[in-house]
Amino acid sequence: MSRGPDHSLVNCGEVLSIAISDMRASLSLADPLALSAPLGYALFFDELMSGADSRKWFAEDIPKLANLLLRLPSLLEVHYQNSRAYGYGLRILGPQQPGMVLLSQELIGALLACSLFCLFPISNRGLKHLPTINFDQLFASLYDSYSESQENKVRCIICYFQRICLQMPTGSVSFERKLLSLEHHPWQSFLSYPYVDFWTKSTIPLCPFQVHSSGLIEDHAIEALEVDFANKYLGGGALHRGCVQEEIRFMINPELIAGMLFLPSMADNEAIEIVGAERFSDYTGYASSFRFSGDYVDKRSVDFLGRRKTRIVAIDALCSPRMKQYKLKYLIRETNKAFCGFLDQSKYSQYKRIFKMNSVQLNEGSSLPIKAKGESRTEEVRKSDEKSWRLEDCENYIGIATGNWGCGAFGGDPEVKTIIQWLAASQALRPFISYYTFGLEALQSLAQVTQWIILQKWNVGDLWNILIEYSSQKLRGEADVGFFAWLLPSLPK
Repeated sequence: MSRGPDHSLVNCGEVLSIAISDMRASLSLADPLALSAPLGYALFFDELMSGADSRKWFAEDIPKLANLLLRLPSLLEVHYQNSRAYGYGLRILGPQQPGMVLLSQELIGALLACSLFCLFPISNRGLKHLPTINFDQLFASLYDSYSESQENKVRCIICYFQRICLQMPTGSVSFERKLLSLEHHPWQSFLSYPYVDFWTKSTIPLCPFQVHSSGLIEDHAIEALEVDFANKYLGGGALHRGCVQEEIRFMINPELIAGMLFLPSMADNEAIEIVGAERFSDYTGYASSFRFSGDYVDKRSVDFLGRRKTRIVAIDALCSPRMKQYKLKYLIRETNKAFCGFLDQSKYSQYKRIFKMNSVQLNEGSSLPIKAKGESRTEEVRKSDEKSWRLEDCENYIGIATGNWGCGAFGGDPEVKTIIQWLAASQALRPFISYYTFGLEALQSLAQVTQWIILQKWNVGDLWNILIEYSSQKLRGEADVGFFAWLLPSLPK
């Protein structure tokens, strides 16, 4: 294939699927692919793609991708040589193992070419709780149950390959498994999983809250940690039929898919942060109305590691929680999940200094703030220098850009989930939270409610305790309205 269609005869989707089978056989990959995958490849490249685009794809792009595959061993060799000193080498970042993998965009391109050609062994991935990585299901779904949204997901992926064949990007992308340890050891240099007293007694001030009734998280104007409303399996249904917030992000920033190769599913105390994934596609719509709308030129600047300043954190919410979402156990779970994602554990020493400066004890077992005898902790905190709550360097300006996490398909209460994310962002000392409501009717009064709360000068502990009281009443059947109307009964209906 690397020598072009005149030599390989790979000039259409049907022949490409045969070539994929031949390559898999040569590598002794016996795992069966999705039954309809060959028909999906043929459908897209021979019918849905225009004749001119298809000819160009097979004449120019497929040979370049094949050459990229041939260079994979040398790319991996260079990668391991460069990453040996820092421990950022490609490996399975297993459950309860915090760590980072740093990959060049060129290496990611080669890995995703492997996915396109279905060259990853898959027999033990389920046992290791790893998500789908080959593209056979993506193409099989296109044939088995055609939809325009599925076709346009594939168009985003093809756009990515065409772009890197035209000009290979030279930056890098990092993938980090983040963890709030369930155990505590005196020597550890990171925060442990918090329990109820951590939140009940927190005196951290609430961070500023910005409400956007229109716009998208990925288009946020200033640098922020952008929330991926994730499945516990990174990418969710990106390589199947999924087409909501997480899957769309993985289509327009396809380098995110590389993390699905080596990041097993997340536990309750874990999150995944990805920095540097370039955006290649523009789009319109959502779910069934999703459409690829052409190239996107990513103009975000890069950091000292060559990563674009695009920070994405994957946090998975409870699925279909119904009434259990108001139970204390699950409120702690959701708040800690967001806190794990929003927290920068590398700045543990700064957190410790900040809390100590403000007479807040960072007890690694429960992290309880201590109230000064005879003095209001809230008043003490309000008198402290505002700067003392901030983290040093540029992280100081990196807030949270989020939206209706755990709502929609996951069925969570949007008012409660909003407050949970605000608590987590504030406790993580983020300078702001920018919330995109996507026009959700339940959040029409969000700006009014958050402004009122800020005027009360509540801290994290205050708001947490009020949320717990509301949730308790909800469970007892004493609250038949949403949190906002319960908090402010005078809100317009």
